[in-house]
Amino acid sequence: MFKKLDKLIIKSFIGPFMAVFFITLLVLVMQFFWLYIDDFVGKGLSAGVIFKFIWYQSAVLIPLALPLAVLLSSLMTFGNLGETFELVAIKSAGISLLRFMRPLFLLSIVISVLAFLFSNYVIPVANLKSYTILSDIVKAKPAFDLREGVFYDKIPNFAIKIGKKEENDSIIRDVIVFENDNGLQDNFIVAKSGVMRTSEDKRYLEFFLRDGWRYQERADRYGSNQTEYIRLGFKEYKKILDLSTFQISWTSDSSGSSNQRMLTMRQLTHSIDSLGIEYKRIQQQMGNDIYLYLPFMQTRDSIATWQKRRDSLGKKDTVLYASFDAYIPDSAAKPVYDRAISQVNSLRSGLEATAINLKERGKEWRKHKIEWHRKIVLSLACLVLFMIGAPLGAIIRKGGLGSPLIFSIVFFMVFYFTTTTGEKFAKEGALSPFAGMWLATFVLTPIGIFLTYKAMRDSQLFNKEFYSRIVRKLRKKE
Repeated sequence: MFKKLDKLIIKSFIGPFMAVFFITLLVLVMQFFWLYIDDFVGKGLSAGVIFKFIWYQSAVLIPLALPLAVLLSSLMTFGNLGETFELVAIKSAGISLLRFMRPLFLLSIVISVLAFLFSNYVIPVANLKSYTILSDIVKAKPAFDLREGVFYDKIPNFAIKIGKKEENDSIIRDVIVFENDNGLQDNFIVAKSGVMRTSEDKRYLEFFLRDGWRYQERADRYGSNQTEYIRLGFKEYKKILDLSTFQISWTSDSSGSSNQRMLTMRQLTHSIDSLGIEYKRIQQQMGNDIYLYLPFMQTRDSIATWQKRRDSLGKKDTVLYASFDAYIPDSAAKPVYDRAISQVNSLRSGLEATAINLKERGKEWRKHKIEWHRKIVLSLACLVLFMIGAPLGAIIRKGGLGSPLIFSIVFFMVFYFTTTTGEKFAKEGALSPFAGMWLATFVLTPIGIFLTYKAMRDSQLFNKEFYSRIVRKLRKKE
């Protein structure tokens, strides 16, 4: 049952948490757009498409924004209470720091559970949607942009040059249209003026040209090298160009559904089991390839037994294999050696291909395991960073955004870079997926326990005056 003290601490936490969460999410989304700004500019994207992408990408970045929001808001909350001496009053009333932290600790557990459910059921769908939209935008061509005095060659099989465009961009002058239908014929259209406009559905570009000439090169229909050249003068001429290649082709969501980031934990578990079975099958195939190319390996036990019997007169217990040359006549030695070298080279090529396949399967298995652990690690990070932020705020006793923001950035960078480094090592196989993804938790949890221990005993760990007194005492001794 909540008491007034619990309501006080929760109300003090909710405001900074919501503000920091949305600010962090905005910064992460802007950082993502900064990376792909070149792929978005100049492609005629509608506002609906951009907002749809922002919506899905924001959902993808929520698990990364939550830990930082919990860290900074808990640090600000306890820092403000410490700065106004409310923590001192609470402790003087006989209430321990752990009891005071309990409501926010329970709230952090709730946030971690909600973050896990969000990561498991919503993030895969949001990842799939945002990835599909982003890939279609990246593949799309820039929007049609015809400039004065420059040949425009983005339309397949055409190059267009316009000497001058009027203010309304529809009346054009000194027009040159170069057309290459099949690589063998070159056609030109030269006109003094005309009107340019696009169709209502934006699929076609229409030229209504005046006072010009059309130069056409026509090849012989029988396939000979003879061609004929045609020059046609016109007062009015209409030319229609297809602009369908400039429209974004939206692919279905199912095209990327097999990626590990688009799967739930249950689907990841099934994929991990399947990849493990496939990995063992490839390993067994490598052994079978050796027996296929080297048949004598199947009878190596009988050879060893025969050799042991042969050496029994000398009362030797060890197995001695006879020299390979002892069984081959000199006349057959070279063909046998050549055949043996050919078989070894074939075996090596086969094993190298199988080893590459085995390496790729192992890498894919590790990626799925990493994604499986990521869903738990990022959710649990909210609780781990709260264990750092709350006692740290009680120790530094500074509110606002100054000191709390600096400490939050430092610890979040430690969390982020440790997680990224562990993930990289896990992908390369230097660490297991479990050790790589949980590396940040293993590093930060002892720090949180240490800070909680210090905060419970009113530590002077981050008190500048405490260290100044130590320095003054050392100077006096000197």
